[in-house]
This record gives sequence, structure tokens and C-alpha cells, in this order.
Amino acid sequence: MTQSSDIRVLYNDTCPICAREIGVYARATGGEDMQFCALNQHDTFGLDADTAARRLHVLQNGRLLVGIDGFIAIWAALPRWAWLARAARWPVVYPALCATYDYVLAPIIYKMHLRRQRIGR
Repeated sequence: MTQSSDIRVLYNDTCPICAREIGVYARATGGEDMQFCALNQHDTFGLDADTAARRLHVLQNGRLLVGIDGFIAIWAALPRWAWLARAARWPVVYPALCATYDYVLAPIIYKMHLRRQRIGR
């Protein structure tokens, strides 16, 4: 059983990594179960643009999920990805994923975002 009700994904559409990954999820849903909101084209869920650009944000049934929790919500809603959501919740895996995303991946992707902004891309 999936948890696809009322999922809106806020992502940085100017980030090639983010756009590619969100494209995979959008194709997996057939565009029906989730709404994908590009950072520069939609409501930023009440966040300022800088905060929104730092992490993946997902609104699920009115609840804001940030980072790995957002990914887990997306994965849980996709039948072929539900196994990944379950595995990501395991007691040893979840903190490792959070630490890797929060302290390594997200900061690197955010710095790339700032660099693209400085050079006008």
C-alpha cells in the first residue's frame, strides 16, 4: 500500500542533479500521484528561497518533511520504490542517511547552486 495522498515536492529545478532525480520520480508516478513544484516557478511552501534551496522539501497531507524524510515520503508513494522507503527507516540506516544527506550531499549541492547563481546559470 502506498502513501501517495496529497504529496507536493519542492525542488531546485536549476540544479541538474535535483532535476534529474525528480524527473525519475515524476516518470514513475505518471504525473498523477504527486505534484512537483520547481523552486523558481511555484509557491515555496512558506519558505524563503534560500532555505528552500538548501534541502528537498515535501508537503504531505499538510505536514512539511525535509531532507531524508521527504525522500522517504516520495519513495513510499511509488510502488516500485516502497522497498527503499522501508529500508531507509531501519534504525541503523535512517541516521546514516540523514547524516550523509544533511552534512555531505545537501551542502555540496547547495554550494553548487550558489556557484550557478554567481556565474548566472
